Amino acid sequence: MDTLQARYEDLKQQIHLHNYRYHVLDAPLISDGEYDRLLAELKQIESDHPDWIAPDSPTQRAGAAPADRFDKVRHPAPILSLSNAFGAADARAWYERVRKLDDRVERASFVVEPKIDGLSVVLHYRDGLFVQGATRGDGEIGEDITSNLRTVKAIPLRIPVVTDDRKPETESPSTVNRPPSYLVVRGEVFIPTADFEALNKKLEEAGEKTYLNPRNTAAGSLRQLDPKLTAQRPLTLLVYQIVHWEEAGVQRREALESQWETLETLRALGFPVTDIARRFNDIESAIAYTESWGDKRSSLDYEADGMVIKIDDLGLAADLGFVGKDPRGAVAFKFPALEVTTTLLDINVEVGRTGVLTPKAALEPVEINGVIVKNATLHNFDYIAEKDIRIGDRVLVKRAGEVIPYIIGPVTDARRGDEQPYTPPETCPACGQPVEHFEGEVAWYCVNAACPEQLVRNVEHYVSRGAMDIVGLGIKIVEQLIAEGLAKDVADLYALAKEQLLTLEGFADKKAQNLLDSIEASKRQPLNRLITALGIHGVGEVAAGDLARHFGNLDALADATDADLQSIKGFGPNTAAAIVDWFSRPANRNLLGKLKAAGVWPVSQQSAVSSQQSAALSGMTFVVTGTLAGFSRDGIKEFIESHGGKVTDSVSKKTSYLVLGENPGSKLDKARSLGVPVIDEAGLRQLAERGT
Repeated sequence: MDTLQARYEDLKQQIHLHNYRYHVLDAPLISDGEYDRLLAELKQIESDHPDWIAPDSPTQRAGAAPADRFDKVRHPAPILSLSNAFGAADARAWYERVRKLDDRVERASFVVEPKIDGLSVVLHYRDGLFVQGATRGDGEIGEDITSNLRTVKAIPLRIPVVTDDRKPETESPSTVNRPPSYLVVRGEVFIPTADFEALNKKLEEAGEKTYLNPRNTAAGSLRQLDPKLTAQRPLTLLVYQIVHWEEAGVQRREALESQWETLETLRALGFPVTDIARRFNDIESAIAYTESWGDKRSSLDYEADGMVIKIDDLGLAADLGFVGKDPRGAVAFKFPALEVTTTLLDINVEVGRTGVLTPKAALEPVEINGVIVKNATLHNFDYIAEKDIRIGDRVLVKRAGEVIPYIIGPVTDARRGDEQPYTPPETCPACGQPVEHFEGEVAWYCVNAACPEQLVRNVEHYVSRGAMDIVGLGIKIVEQLIAEGLAKDVADLYALAKEQLLTLEGFADKKAQNLLDSIEASKRQPLNRLITALGIHGVGEVAAGDLARHFGNLDALADATDADLQSIKGFGPNTAAAIVDWFSRPANRNLLGKLKAAGVWPVSQQSAVSSQQSAALSGMTFVVTGTLAGFSRDGIKEFIESHGGKVTDSVSKKTSYLVLGENPGSKLDKARSLGVPVIDEAGLRQLAERGT
């Protein structure tokens, strides 16, 4: 019993701390889901030991005491929070409890509204004019934030006067001819999701600190002392409760009879009201509607952590009374949390198929939306630095739908002092070779062609149609060769023997011989194909053609300097640096040596130095459509590039010529509409012969 009492006291202290962090400092240390679990444990202990409940229990008050830096506002009625239901079973249990207390509940209607994750505010109007606004505070006394709330454009500064000449069909049952002399309403201030993302993007581009989530940003924007800063935040609100309605000093009760009528009245008075609220005649329909939003909450333009089910009859709801601070007449149906906090145990680095190094977070296991999460993405190394994410940090993790969980950022106020800043690796974790980071790019790369983590991708690229075009060597066979240790780099393909292939599943004599013949034939591919096949960062088919024409052989290209490469039109400093770096790596030099020894060392016959015809099509851009009699698709491309021209896939105003074959597609119509000249195969040859 002593142990349980100690746990009870510890829970009270923890919850008081988190209430203060959440409601006063707008800097929570834990997620909503974790807070809910602590509060549920406290409530269970109090249910088993009601004699332990003391006035200082978090269950006996809402929110937290208002901060000293603000003037205090006493609310005209308690501004309370709600008890939680975690699923349909909990919601039905709530219904059964209130039904047993009052049999009128069996005939009651229910209103379902979104539970917006924002900051609850209380707005005061005198004779239709907005005169004061406050936070919820502890439910009895809030903080005066009137000046900040005046900057929120969605808050009416004057309640529209309803005149007698309004058309009857536009009138609400609650329409009045003038605004009440004193009106107090409650709503939720928040930042729409799209606006929050745009705000963070703007801050990031300006080099400023970004925010973790919309709720804390909205709360922090309202609860600071400079209204000019509040005005810069994209705040808005929805209103859902009339707290007090007074006419000439007399409180008007009939305006507060129904929650549904309350929403209609608020809308008629000019307040923004949710458009997804619905009224139902039975609890099961209300629960079904609530559950339907669990999977589609991302379609809302604001963050909602659940829906609220309310008894429509406000008189009945009031008669049901309270349990601690929670009114019995409504319940918050909470959705599974999409954001949680947990500990970042380590940062591991994965090497992708393209050589990109990606940091991954190893987490203390935590449940998010029904899934146990142990790992999450950290995007890239710049992201880690910008967010100052450290190993050992308490971090906020988000998972939406089937999206891979990712780290939003660290909870810096939870740091103990032993967290370790992270430094990106200087060498590849898979092969130990130095990694490369090119100026202006976010990614870090391993450019070792023999890196074991990239080997399947590298071989697959090498044998592809646009590179060495080794027919019959598909991805499954590539994986077999690597798994059996028969290919540790692309050069090993040329050392394969038939006996080795026959040991692989699916291979017979003919298939093995056909593959070997195809590999042998690839030795006759031109230089530009081999350069493409090497997979140098930033070097595609067009750049490979330019390099082949300019240098003529791999020996010259391997010895090229930055200056040599940047002298070629279209080659900037990043591409030049990537090429020089690739050829400087010992592992890549070793690969080239193996290729040369295997006889894979083509020499271009169309280098810029030796060939007069290579400049004939210089500066021209061609698009090919249809089937050509004298060229394959790859052959026509090589012909044009060997004469200095370039080939693109789409027709534009910059296209010099459309080369027309049989059965052309829509490119012909587009060329005609843009006035692009159309030539056939013979016309192309005539253009190329001009320089000979």
